[in-house]
Amino acid sequence: MSPADDGALARLVAIMARLRAPEGGCPWDREQTFATIAPYTIEEAYEVADAIEDGDPARLRAELGDLLFQVVFHARLAEEQGWFAFDDVAAAIADKLTARHPHVFADAKYADAAEQTAAWEAMKAQERHSAGDRGTLADVPLALPALARAGKLGRRASRVGFDWPDAAGTRAKVQEELAEMDAAVREESTERQAEELGDLLFAIANWARHLQIDPENALRAANSKFGIRFRHMEALAAADGRELVDLDAAAWDRLWNAAKTASRPG
Repeated sequence: MSPADDGALARLVAIMARLRAPEGGCPWDREQTFATIAPYTIEEAYEVADAIEDGDPARLRAELGDLLFQVVFHARLAEEQGWFAFDDVAAAIADKLTARHPHVFADAKYADAAEQTAAWEAMKAQERHSAGDRGTLADVPLALPALARAGKLGRRASRVGFDWPDAAGTRAKVQEELAEMDAAVREESTERQAEELGDLLFAIANWARHLQIDPENALRAANSKFGIRFRHMEALAAADGRELVDLDAAAWDRLWNAAKTASRPG
C-alpha cells in the first residue's frame, strides 16, 4: 500500500523506497536490516527526549523527523518482505487508539482518570490474551532501559497483588538489599556483588514507583546535573590555569561545592 495522499509523508515514504532501490539506491541503506537499524531507532527516541528536555522547538522538530524516518525505514523493510507497509502501520495504530478511547469515539463514560486508566489496562490485558500470551509480564519489552523495565515489571506484578503495601515497605526492601550488597562486598565475590547490586537497583526502581517517581527520568536528571556541575568544575580549574587531573581530593571537593552553589536556581 502507498500513503493515501501526496503530502510530505508520501514524499518521505518515496524517498525511503528510492534509498533502498537495488539500482541507483544508497549502498549503506540497502545493506541495513531490522537488527542493524534497531539501535538507531532507540538512539533517535532518546534524542527526542533530550530535545524535549532542552525545550528547543527547532531541535525537537528535527529529532521527531529522524525518529519518523526510523519508522518509515522499518516499514520499508517489512514491505520488501511482503509483511506490511507504512499505511498498514498507520492504520493499525489508528484502529488501536479508536478502540482504546471509547469515551471519545463511542459512548463509554468514565467517572475519572483513575477509572479510565483501569479500563485502558483491562483492554491491553485483553489484547495480550487474544494474542495468546496470558502472562502478567507479557510484552514488557526487553529492549527498555533496565531501570525503566524494572519499574514496569513492578507495575505489572502489582496488578495481581504481588507488591509491597506502601512506600515504606519498598524502602525497607532497599535497606535489606543494601545490607546484602555490603555482605557481598565483604566476601569479595564479584559475581555475587553484581547480583546483589541488580537486586538493589530493582528495589530502588520499585521504591520510586511507590513514590510516583519515574526512576529513569530521575536518573536522567541526575546525569544531566552531574554533567553541568562537572563542566563547571573544569571551567573553574581552567580559570586558575589548572586541570582537574592535577588536583587533590580537597581541591576537587572545593570545586564541586562551588559548582553545586553555582548551579542552584535563584
